Amino acid sequence: MSDGILVVNAGSSSIKVKLYAIDDADLVPLLSGGMSGIGSAPLLSVTDGNGAVLEERRFEPGEIADASAAQHQLADWFSRHGSAESIIAVGHRVVHGGPDFAEPVLVDDAVLRRLETFIPLAPLHQLGNLDPIRVLRQRRPDLPQVACFDTAFHRGHPELADRFALPRFLHGEGVRRYGFHGLSFEYVAGRLRDLAPGTADGRVVVAHLGSGASLCALKAGRSQETTMSFTALDGLPMGTRCGALDPGVVLHLIEHKGMTPAEIGHMLYRESGLLGLSGLSNDVRTLLASDRPEAAMAVAYFCRRVAQATAALAVTLGGLDAFVFTAGIGENAPEIRRRIIAELGWAGLILSNDANRSGAARLDAEGSRAQIWIVPTDEERMIARHTMRLLGRTAPGAAA
Repeated sequence: MSDGILVVNAGSSSIKVKLYAIDDADLVPLLSGGMSGIGSAPLLSVTDGNGAVLEERRFEPGEIADASAAQHQLADWFSRHGSAESIIAVGHRVVHGGPDFAEPVLVDDAVLRRLETFIPLAPLHQLGNLDPIRVLRQRRPDLPQVACFDTAFHRGHPELADRFALPRFLHGEGVRRYGFHGLSFEYVAGRLRDLAPGTADGRVVVAHLGSGASLCALKAGRSQETTMSFTALDGLPMGTRCGALDPGVVLHLIEHKGMTPAEIGHMLYRESGLLGLSGLSNDVRTLLASDRPEAAMAVAYFCRRVAQATAALAVTLGGLDAFVFTAGIGENAPEIRRRIIAELGWAGLILSNDANRSGAARLDAEGSRAQIWIVPTDEERMIARHTMRLLGRTAPGAAA
């Protein structure tokens, strides 16, 4: 069996895994799957490279209470089915690299301890990211594990994009704009260079629109500024996260509503965004299908904020040559794409309705002042490439 790279993308309630075989010409997906519904309705599912179901097993909630238990189950499955022997390294998505980590790194005790200090900066994600690393270090201490950071792609920002208007000593202590979704933006930047090299060298805004959402301003394929900042709460409204918020609201909730930091954190991370605006759902499909005015307002709010943030990033770039949609909503919701581009009509962006409905790669109509693209993201493949590079092996298809 060919050598393989296992990619682990773990969150607070799910773990996604993907096993790639290392081929001379490409990274070939062999297995995909994971554990969803951790702590509530756990479901283990695995498919082969062609999408055929190999395993689907449900558990009682108490059986899979956290990411550690889920990773043990996944590791057991790979061992039982003879796939573990082929794995030469594991690459992990780790949301927050803090001020220390500007590129992927091999995990050792010191790295793991440092990454644990960033848990308060990404409470929904960081702990879940690190638990599978601990489990695999216990089970296979000889197996190289690589942490790939969502913040790393943004670490080259100019100072103007990195700072808050706070006392300078806080910046030195790590209170700065980090940005997230970097693995997605990095992959999309590479794919755009394949699709439209001249455009990729220009001024591009990429919209990663999913349950978590952020925009990134690219110039010559490098991040210049992004909408998320110190935490993944900032910027655009998301499925359940609030996005940009007057900090005075937090003071008000503490001083006049008597809420604790934990209660406020729960509300801002889990009860806000599209869910909070609509009172109905965090899923744009549900909101678009609803006839409730609150649902319509939530969708309009989301599209307006995306357009406003795009305008702000165009100032950073000094103009706009292309706008790129990616991630779950960006790739699969033509009505959301239509509304966002309509909000940007003042800037001369014109959408081809036929291309948009069909989900074509390029969406701009004749006369549009900027190109409009859909570029599907692939964070797992990006992690696999980084893992191979850190092991000193050439990453197949690295330009993609």
